[in-house]
Amino acid sequence: MSNHQHILIIRLSAMGDVAMTVPVIRALTEKYPDCKITVLSKPFFKPLFDTIPQVSFFAAQVNTKHKGILGLLKLYRELKKEKITHVADFHNVLRSKILRALFIFDGKPSIFIDKGRAEKKALTRTKNKIFKQLKTSHQRYADVLNKLGFTLDLSNPTPINKIKLAEKITLYTGLKKDTWIGIAPFAAFKGKVYPLQLMEEVIEEMASKGFKIFLFGGGKREIEILNTLENIHDSIVNLAGKLSFKEELEVIGVLDLMVAMDSGNAHLAAMQQVKTITLWGVTHPYAGFAPFDQPDDYSVVSDLEKYPKIPCSIYGNKVANGYENVMETIAPTKVIEKIMYVLNN
Repeated sequence: MSNHQHILIIRLSAMGDVAMTVPVIRALTEKYPDCKITVLSKPFFKPLFDTIPQVSFFAAQVNTKHKGILGLLKLYRELKKEKITHVADFHNVLRSKILRALFIFDGKPSIFIDKGRAEKKALTRTKNKIFKQLKTSHQRYADVLNKLGFTLDLSNPTPINKIKLAEKITLYTGLKKDTWIGIAPFAAFKGKVYPLQLMEEVIEEMASKGFKIFLFGGGKREIEILNTLENIHDSIVNLAGKLSFKEELEVIGVLDLMVAMDSGNAHLAAMQQVKTITLWGVTHPYAGFAPFDQPDDYSVVSDLEKYPKIPCSIYGNKVANGYENVMETIAPTKVIEKIMYVLNN
């Protein structure tokens, strides 16, 4: 590819989906070092891309100046000044479709993501369920770029350098002298959240083993809960509400292990090549949303024999009757054993 290639990548939300673009974009920059990339997303997500060379971030102000049809026309005119040559639509929603159409009208090659809706519906239906591993979101993103002519292989990612934490951050974390484990016990939907009393057992046991535990979350209610968990042991630190998103990312990047739900925090860790254990309730890794480049056995799923309708939905927003407590089938001892296994391997 010549050095005038400039790809616009569109992925507006949500955090986990945007984070899953990072390993793909990193692979793109490594294979095509002369290609410029502009990521269009919501302003909050800018720190996700700060460390990737060749990547510029363009904030979509969807609630203000880029709102509505006129706002999208303004956004298109602003982007056109960047001399975009290719458009990779990783989102394929109304906003991105309109932008894509404008670039197509201007003669720019444009490809959008195949979300695999039919096969996802087959995976989540209760009758005649087709229970099989679907293509990952990471590969679906890569497929868009492949169709644009930028071929990628995600199977052997290049190791990334770990940064040294800024002094301001170490005022909260301390200096890294031992094993650091991150735990993010929340998710967008209740059907994806490990029961708090069971997670408390896991946190207490790991803290008692001498590991330093960092808790992640957001929002007033979550922070209140994490403050309570922080009081269990001196080696537990709640970072929620204390650091900026960029600073939290930096802490996640130096962890030895992250334990999370099927949620954005899992992807924030995996995109930085941190070992990531995920706990799954009414969703399942087969839908394609497992964290990047993690072994299959790092996903701890609820009892499928007892609850054969899993996954009930792709995002966890739908729960089959009687499936409200599926995660209680994941014993704290199983989570603790998995943590020790991963740390020792």
